[in-house]
Amino acid sequence: MSVTSVNPAANATNEYYLTRQSQMESNVRSYPRKLPLAIAKAQGCWVTDVEGTQYLDCLAGAGTLALGHNHPAVIQSIQDTLASGLPLHTLDLTTPLKDAFTEALLAYLPGGKEEYCLQFCGPTGADGTEAAIKLAKTYTGRSSVISFSGGYHGMTHGALSMTGNLNAKNAVNGLMPGVQFMPYPHEYRCPLGLGGEAGVDALTYFFENFIEDVESGVTKPAAVILEAIQGEGGVVTAPVKWLKKIREVTEKHNIVLILDEVQAGFARSGKMFAFEHAGIEPDVVVMSKAVGGSLPLAVLGIKRKFDAWQPGTHSGTFRGNQLAMGTGLASLQVIKEQNLAQNAQERGDFLQAELKKLAQEFPCIGNVRGRGLMIGIEIIDERKPADHMGSHPADAQLAAAIQAACFNNKLLLEKGGRNGTVIRLLCPLIINQDECVEVIARFKKAIAEALKAVRG
Repeated sequence: MSVTSVNPAANATNEYYLTRQSQMESNVRSYPRKLPLAIAKAQGCWVTDVEGTQYLDCLAGAGTLALGHNHPAVIQSIQDTLASGLPLHTLDLTTPLKDAFTEALLAYLPGGKEEYCLQFCGPTGADGTEAAIKLAKTYTGRSSVISFSGGYHGMTHGALSMTGNLNAKNAVNGLMPGVQFMPYPHEYRCPLGLGGEAGVDALTYFFENFIEDVESGVTKPAAVILEAIQGEGGVVTAPVKWLKKIREVTEKHNIVLILDEVQAGFARSGKMFAFEHAGIEPDVVVMSKAVGGSLPLAVLGIKRKFDAWQPGTHSGTFRGNQLAMGTGLASLQVIKEQNLAQNAQERGDFLQAELKKLAQEFPCIGNVRGRGLMIGIEIIDERKPADHMGSHPADAQLAAAIQAACFNNKLLLEKGGRNGTVIRLLCPLIINQDECVEVIARFKKAIAEALKAVRG
C-alpha cells in the first residue's frame, strides 16, 4: 500500500481507529484519551475526523501549528523543497535553503546576527534545552542549574530534571543532579502567600538575595532556565520587573540566562518572543514547535560570547531537516507579511475580555490570564471558602468535565497547570474574529453542560 492510497476505511468510525491504536501503541499515549477522535484531514483552524465531523482547533499541535493546519505557504514550501532535488537531511552541512532560513531567523533575535549565532539541535524542544544546559556548563565550568516551580522543559532525562511537574518524575530515580527550584510568580496563587505586587516584589528581592547571599547554601549556578510564559504550568506570565531583575542578576554574576521559548515564541504572545515584553536579551534562546513551521526542528539562539563549543562536542543526526527549514522559512515570512503578532494580540485581547465576561456568569472561572493567543482559564470551586488572598480551591473534576464538554461541542483544547485545572487556549495565529466568536460560543455552552453534569 502506498502512502498516497491511505484513506479512512469504508464505514470506519473514530472508535474503530482508537481501538486499533490501543491495540498497537503504548499506554503512554495521552491526547487520544481526552480527545477521542481519528483525524482524516485539517485546514486552517479546523480538523475533520474520519466520520466527517468538524472541530474548531484551539490546541494547534500544542502550539506547533502557528499558521494552522496545511497553510498554503507551508504546503508550497514542502513541494518546492521536494522538487528542488535537495537531500531531505544533511546533518549540519549547509544548503542554500538552510542559509536563507538561518539569516531570516537570526533577524528576529535582539541584535541579529551581529549578536547571536544559531545551533541546530535534535528535533524537539527537550533536545534544545539539553543542549542549552550542556553549553552553559561548558562555558562556565559550573554544574548546577536554577529552574522554577511550574516550569516545563521536556521529558528527556536532563530536561525532566528541570521540569516542575512531578507526575513524570516520581517514577524515575537518579535524575540530573544540581537542579535548584525556585518559586515563580503567580497572579492567582502566589507561592509566598502574599499576592499582588507585594508577592512580585518579594519574589524579585528573593531571587537577588538568594544568588548574592554567601550563606544561601547553594553554589553559583551555571545557568538559570525559565519560560517568560509558563505553558504547561498553566499559562502563568512572568512579571516584567521580576524578569528584568533576573536578567540583571544573572548578567552581574556571569550566569547563563536561558529563555525557553518553545511554546511562547513566534508571535504567540503578541511579540515574536515572549521575553520581549520585558525588554531583556537572553544569553540563550531555546526554540522548537513553531520554529519548524509544523515540522520537527529545534534551534538555539546563542549570544556569541557564550558559544563555547568545540567542533562536534554536541551533535544530532536530525539537525539538518531541510523540509523543516523550508517550512520554517515560509512561516517566518507569513508571520511578518501578515503581521500575525498583531493578530495574536488583538484576537487574544478579545478572547480574554469575553472569557472575563463569562466569569461573571460562571464564577467557577476563577482567573483568566495570558498574553496574545496563549490563554489560561483557571477552574475553581467557588462554593468553598477562599484563602486569605481571595483565591478559591481548584476544581480538577470540573476542569476535566469542561474539556470533555468542549470536545462534545466540537472544540479541541487542552488542560494544564497544577492538577490539570487550567483550560488552555493555543489557537493558531491565523484565527479570525468570527472563529474567535465561535470559540466563545462553544466554550460557554460546554461550561454550562459541565456544571450541570458535575454539580447538578
